[in-house]
Amino acid sequence: MDIPTGVHILLEREGKVLLQRRAGTGFFDGLFSLPGGHVEEGESLLETARREAREELDIDLALGALTLFGAVHRRSDTHRVDFFVRAGAWQGEPRIAEPGKCDRLVWAAPSALPVETVPYIRAALGQSRGPWILEFGW
Repeated sequence: MDIPTGVHILLEREGKVLLQRRAGTGFFDGLFSLPGGHVEEGESLLETARREAREELDIDLALGALTLFGAVHRRSDTHRVDFFVRAGAWQGEPRIAEPGKCDRLVWAAPSALPVETVPYIRAALGQSRGPWILEFGW
């Protein structure tokens, strides 16, 4: 069985995290989530984070400034595993680089996330700084 693997990127600034509102994807549209996406063939988790940050936010992440800090094993439309990566630094100012998949960016305190946040993302951001593993939806 192939299990879809995702990577979510945590960008932090002044005690807030960057969220993007999904739009036009058919999956969690209208809800806020962390930037990220699926691991592609032959790609590491950290390489996925770099590629997704470039594609979605038009920023560059240095591999050396990325750390894995959590994982969610979840039941959603299918059985999935998502890894969470903290970006210690980046170059560029995050912007909506894929307007067909995202219609808004917001910086929010983890303790004051928008009501319309993807449930497993809300649960993950409520965990300790890591490392941690969370089972969700079982």
